[in-house]
Amino acid sequence: MTSAELGPRLLDLIDLGSDYRVKPETTSKHDDMAVVGCPALEKLGSGPADGSLDFPNQAKVSFTYASKDSDLSEEVYSDTEEKISVRSREIFTAMESCPKYQMVSGNVPIDVTVQKVTTPQRGDEQWGHVLTLTAGGRPSVMKQIAVRSGNVLIVLSGSPALVDAHVDKALAKALKPAG
Repeated sequence: MTSAELGPRLLDLIDLGSDYRVKPETTSKHDDMAVVGCPALEKLGSGPADGSLDFPNQAKVSFTYASKDSDLSEEVYSDTEEKISVRSREIFTAMESCPKYQMVSGNVPIDVTVQKVTTPQRGDEQWGHVLTLTAGGRPSVMKQIAVRSGNVLIVLSGSPALVDAHVDKALAKALKPAG
């Protein structure tokens, strides 16, 4: 599927309701991001650590809930079934192999703890994590659910309550049959 074909599969404000706002898309690169203390993630480079995946076809959207501290992001990717399966498994298995590690953004250390969680049994492969990121003594909790179905990968992340509230709707829309 092309990036243009993936776009309509993303959640939108009609799906979420009036308490949500679309966040402006950021194009910042994270060249100064590094992983420390997790050899499996270090080997993969900064992309998976900063949340960017390198599939050729992709569509992304982010929302802010009524309280500005709650976010929800959705990413849908497509490639050949083999490439998307192998690369997704490599990334999420690496995350699961290190329950604690550190990311360094510039000169700011961010402590990361990863807890594996159950996922909806949809698609061919599923991964779920709750990540606690602590920078400057301030923790931030994020939930991430990823599901691969054929040659499509959907990743829903953000405030745990928002991910839980919208994961079924996001999966149904992103994984609907073409046509």
